[in-house]
Amino acid sequence: MKKFVALLAIAVSSVQLAVAQQDPKAAKILDQMSAKYQAMKAFRASFTQTLENQSAKVKENMNGDIIVSGPKFRLKLNGQEVINNGQTMWTYMKAENEVNISDYDPEDQEISPSQIYTLYKKGYKYAYAGETVEGGVPCDVIELSPEDHNNQVYKVRLNVSKKDKSVKSWKMFKKNGNRYTFAIKKFEPNPPVDATTFNFDKAKYKGVKVVDLR
Repeated sequence: MKKFVALLAIAVSSVQLAVAQQDPKAAKILDQMSAKYQAMKAFRASFTQTLENQSAKVKENMNGDIIVSGPKFRLKLNGQEVINNGQTMWTYMKAENEVNISDYDPEDQEISPSQIYTLYKKGYKYAYAGETVEGGVPCDVIELSPEDHNNQVYKVRLNVSKKDKSVKSWKMFKKNGNRYTFAIKKFEPNPPVDATTFNFDKAKYKGVKVVDLR
């Protein structure tokens, strides 16, 4: 499940063209986008993730939902649920009715959902790549790529609404031929959240097997 979390977060915040210097036009759009989300106490997004690999003739769709508040998040995707309260992470697998508990270490994660709108500020190059229309919404297209050439993700194409600087979708390109497209279906700024939102309540999962990996 960490893989899905990493994919979700890297996609929202990573994109580049292979250029020697950062593109000031792209930087302005990214800064406006980042400021929009950073100003929210929390946000919730429903999304569709599509995995495609032409050589392997693979195309898979998954629906997901994520709530983020600062360093805390709750992600539901493909029958799994990852809950993080900033200190502890629970990974619940519905099919097995099992939850794994581990300490949350941001340094141990490829990317944290709490960082998805600021990661471009360090370790990535980016450039303006034109305009497009998505769902009737005019968007600016920004492309980023990690400066670390060992990263298996070599490019992400991000579509940002011209009107309100919200992220409409992004596409992540991996060296193994996989292409991941994330399309935002519904976005809710500042949803109600409390301490229970980002903690696993065993009482709500009857008969759950608990595996403590701490």
